[in-house]
Amino acid sequence: MGILEGKNILVAGVTMNTSIGYRVVELAQAEGANVVVSNFGRAMSLTSRVLKRLDVEPPLVELDVTDEDHLASLAERIGEHVDHLDGLVHSIAYANPETALGGKFLTTPFSDVGVSIHTSAYSLVSLTMACKPLFAPSASVVGLTFDARLSWPIYDWMGVSKAALESASRYLARYLGPDGVRCNLVAAGPLETIAKKAIPGSEEFNNIWGGRAPLGWDPKDLTPTAKAVVALLSDWFPSTTGEMLHVDGGLHSTGA
Repeated sequence: MGILEGKNILVAGVTMNTSIGYRVVELAQAEGANVVVSNFGRAMSLTSRVLKRLDVEPPLVELDVTDEDHLASLAERIGEHVDHLDGLVHSIAYANPETALGGKFLTTPFSDVGVSIHTSAYSLVSLTMACKPLFAPSASVVGLTFDARLSWPIYDWMGVSKAALESASRYLARYLGPDGVRCNLVAAGPLETIAKKAIPGSEEFNNIWGGRAPLGWDPKDLTPTAKAVVALLSDWFPSTTGEMLHVDGGLHSTGA
């Protein structure tokens, strides 16, 4: 019996089989979960194709986390596939690579800053609240971050957005704890996903991790990060909330 046996999980933000979300879906299914997946717009067709590779093809629902109508109808649409949710995975982030990333921090217009924070941080709250009517007792919300306690080269307004995400997660933990809902984040090292490749100069992260991570770091191996997400979705962390779990080869613990 797997650690997610019989649990219903929504994984929001799966596009390609090279995404963290996709690997989470694979492992969650292997651990016994019933999974529902979301994406939106033109990416839906890509998601639909890659989901067919799985042993069990999960239902796919359309969700743009910046669309109020999508959020308002989400619980009803998910309810067509499962009668409750035991877990939610927030694997969603966006910043305009032309203006908000790659060293352009000082000149980014607020319109692009707003899009980044709305999509990458506020959506953790809005998505969680949209799913809350379906949450079972002891439901678990898990998001993904890139440790924003520090500034990183070229990460710019996405770094600020991740800092907001990390703070939002702690406040969700505070306000939803009395309902038995846990909210935690996994801070992964740099992984070769579509999101990373969209960041100008992102290969610099590989150089940093290659030289400093005590355990070493394989940017192509999504499994350690996905395992951490699955573990936090399970009942094995019943009293852990408001936490940021590092899966980065130990780099967060080192100095220069």
